[in-house]
Amino acid sequence: MNTATKLGSYALGLAVVFGGALGVGKVVGPIGTQSAPEEHAAMAPTSITAHGEHATEQVQDDTPGGLQISENGYTLNPITSITTGVPADFKFTIIGPDGKPVTAYQVEHDKKLHLIVASRDLTTFQHLHPEMTPDGTWSVNLTVPKAGAYRAFADFVPTGGEKLTLGADLQAAGDYRPEPLPHLSRTAAVDDYTVNLAGDLIPGRSSELTLTVSKDGEPIEDLEPYLGAYGHLVALRAGDLAYLHVHPEESDQAGPEITFYAEAPSRGDYRLFLDFKHEGKVRTVSFTATATLSDGHTPSATHDHTH
Repeated sequence: MNTATKLGSYALGLAVVFGGALGVGKVVGPIGTQSAPEEHAAMAPTSITAHGEHATEQVQDDTPGGLQISENGYTLNPITSITTGVPADFKFTIIGPDGKPVTAYQVEHDKKLHLIVASRDLTTFQHLHPEMTPDGTWSVNLTVPKAGAYRAFADFVPTGGEKLTLGADLQAAGDYRPEPLPHLSRTAAVDDYTVNLAGDLIPGRSSELTLTVSKDGEPIEDLEPYLGAYGHLVALRAGDLAYLHVHPEESDQAGPEITFYAEAPSRGDYRLFLDFKHEGKVRTVSFTATATLSDGHTPSATHDHTH
């Protein structure tokens, strides 16, 4: 895809989760053209500005998604607790401005609501799709692997409202032993698959990230649709678990490359979680990345950065 085509697709056809991205997230390579942009974290109005050979979006809102339990009159309301190592129904509601559970949602990435549950040390991650009863109560079978602090993110668009990512803390009782953040790496593996990450997070602007999927050393060119795309990317900032805004690049190619545009609001470490589907199974790989320039400084609004 040449630059002009990429920019046109990016501006007009992007679907869309940084959690610092459900998008989902955000997602990789939506399938076909979509009529309206989607996002996997609450997105402020943006403008597109040319930078060298690329166009980047300037971040207009300093508050990432997922840091608040309430926003714009909507509140994430956990009803049940979580238990270490034991499968149980986790239930919650989204309370609307009228004080009642919300029952009407728009479909985003094939679902009315995406639930992300991550441990505070960012060593565990689950992307779940709960079911809603007519009274607005959401429920999903959830098992957390270890004791400690977790963050739950609800990513949704209420009918007639704006896209929101709300976050709430959860606690799993037991002997809590936080683990250090995994080391920086551009390669991740799951089963017989390897995923390579290219591109850098640049604080304060949209950054291109390309992930290449292979199996047993051979590139995968028949990725299967998952949530309306060929991959789904969520990004979380280490420390406060800010949920970052991630855009997918539109593509009709089913691999091996899937490209996203992630907006990192600040310097620091982030965890990236990629879901992809192949041979009927969804797999997840994770990376640790640092948002900074090569000189260690945050770029100015006019800094020229090329990939």
